[in-house]
Amino acid sequence: MTAAGDAAAKDGARRRLHVYSGGFLTEARVRRILSLAGYDLRIGIPPADGLVGVWGQSPTAARGEAVADRAAARIVRVEDAFLRSIRPGREAGGPPLGLLIDGRGVHFDPSQPSELEHILATAPLDDSAVLSRARDGIERLKAAHLSKYNLHDPAIAPPPPGYVLVIDQTRGDASVTASGATEATFREMLVMAREEHPGARIVIRAHPETVAGRRPGYYGDGHDHGTVSLCREPVSPWALLEGAVAVYTVSSQMGFEAILAGHRPRVFGQPFYAGWGLTEDERPVARRRRRLTRPQLFAAAMILAPVWYDPCRDRLCPFEDALDHLEAQVMAFRADRRGHVAVGMRLWKRPHLARAFGTVRPLRFAPDLSRGLRRAEAEGRDLLVWGDDPAGSAPVLEGIRLRRVEDGFLRSRGLGADLVPPLSLVADDLGMYYDPSRESRLERLIAAGCPPWAEARAERLIARIVRAGLTKYTPEASLLPDLPAGRRILVPGQVEDDASIRHGARAERTNLAALARARRENPGAVILYKPHPDVEAGLRPGSLEEDAARESADMVLRGVNPAQIIEAVDEVWTITSGLGFEALIRGRKVVTLGVPWYSGWGLTHDLAPQPARRRARPTLAALAHAALVAYPRYVDPVSGLVCPVEVAVDRLARRDIPRPGRPNRLLARLQGALAGQSWLWR
Repeated sequence: MTAAGDAAAKDGARRRLHVYSGGFLTEARVRRILSLAGYDLRIGIPPADGLVGVWGQSPTAARGEAVADRAAARIVRVEDAFLRSIRPGREAGGPPLGLLIDGRGVHFDPSQPSELEHILATAPLDDSAVLSRARDGIERLKAAHLSKYNLHDPAIAPPPPGYVLVIDQTRGDASVTASGATEATFREMLVMAREEHPGARIVIRAHPETVAGRRPGYYGDGHDHGTVSLCREPVSPWALLEGAVAVYTVSSQMGFEAILAGHRPRVFGQPFYAGWGLTEDERPVARRRRRLTRPQLFAAAMILAPVWYDPCRDRLCPFEDALDHLEAQVMAFRADRRGHVAVGMRLWKRPHLARAFGTVRPLRFAPDLSRGLRRAEAEGRDLLVWGDDPAGSAPVLEGIRLRRVEDGFLRSRGLGADLVPPLSLVADDLGMYYDPSRESRLERLIAAGCPPWAEARAERLIARIVRAGLTKYTPEASLLPDLPAGRRILVPGQVEDDASIRHGARAERTNLAALARARRENPGAVILYKPHPDVEAGLRPGSLEEDAARESADMVLRGVNPAQIIEAVDEVWTITSGLGFEALIRGRKVVTLGVPWYSGWGLTHDLAPQPARRRARPTLAALAHAALVAYPRYVDPVSGLVCPVEVAVDRLARRDIPRPGRPNRLLARLQGALAGQSWLWR
């Protein structure tokens, strides 16, 4: 928390913050963050030595400054933190994800030290844990192409590398004027870029708001000629920085990102990141004499100075939690940018699909592929189909992407067949994870591996899942019966007409065959059989007669939480069950008889031939990161927001999930009675 926030929260005391801008009162998120940071917003005249809140150096700040001057009150300046949202606030970008609450100044005004500058100048900044977090944070921003605003598209290719990058800003921006820069400064910057790099290509990066026509910039069409080109496309700033040989800026946040990307930018203003030995400064700030590393700069600006907010759990949070949330939101935005037409979706699923995939444009529905294609073409949308629906095998028009939707691997507390809505969904544009005949997006993520920070995140996630006893459906805990002594092998039952069996089974295609194989190859072991919960509930086919099961199994376990059983066994033998993955993350040996998505990577003992393309040898944490973090999309059942996996895990662990209503239960019974009549559920 900032010093201003520390002062407000000291000894649990709350400070009155008098405000004179309507935004403080109408922006619920800003008001909530300030409240959690220890401030009570008030109107009226502050007492002497009281606090007056103003928004940066906005036009309305003068009101608060005048009141503070008359009342001898102190000013607290509030600004957005350096990761904000997808769109800018003035473009209906929604509320900020964090604030800089500053009782000293404001970060972009060098006329007096701000709280951020104070941290940069005086804080120890040598804590190894904080610096490790900073290094991981830098890499995460690069990998996910995240910035303060995130309308850019990483799929758009930057210009061919080898150019000098000159960064434009919006005319009259507060960070420009506070630095004493003018239009002449931008002219001088372009001249120097050309003189210092004779013959080089110059790429001017237009500010997104100037491209949208909302605010003018300092460069325009008149500069776009010869070796100088104006980049108006929404190219990722990280992609632009990667291809640059030099970077020139006045005070843009992209100059900060240039430092993080490894550049030493030429700076013509006096932004917060100038003067610490990481930039070439045309107008140095004399008092900034300290020399910092990139992680130290990042730690101060992103970890120590801001107050970050978790909008799902409604609490202040560390930088990483805010980053998790923004990453989930941005990934959904990029996938949904064109909007979707969902084909042939069952009626009860539609509200949940609309919430998950309608993040940019409202989700549209069509009864069949033909009408879905016509609507997608007319509205410039992509298509969604459920799982391996045969409708999805028809040819799709060029330019329309088809994505197959399925439940994720941490789904709910309760069964899908009971019409309990999912917390997680996957949408795969390559194949489907349970179909090994072709590559899926999940398979590609597993093969690509992940960096150490991602593995560390997955390890923390695995520990939380195991500690909370979570599985795909997470039934209520039950009493585990006394089990026979010996080497225990669990054979999980499956729904025998399930898509994973149809696509991934090999020699053994039934529960009885899987049990028989496990018994045949382990004659001295204790074989335990657990029926699939959908089958136990009478909602899906796949039941075994008790006598038939007992020919191979020593014990049939009904109504028991699978997490409890896995903890009590030594091995799991399965055709393609997701319980195999849940056993892997709990450290159990897993033997596969078919080709589930988690087999063939060197983590399981596979008795069936595996796809030759599965050559990568990921760690268990890397496999879990692909399956639980990178592949699915999670929707928080409380806030309704797209959220990171950690929020979904918290909801499941704390049972903080609304229960399905009576109509859902009645539909579930009807679905069980009319299994196979799928036309009723379209």
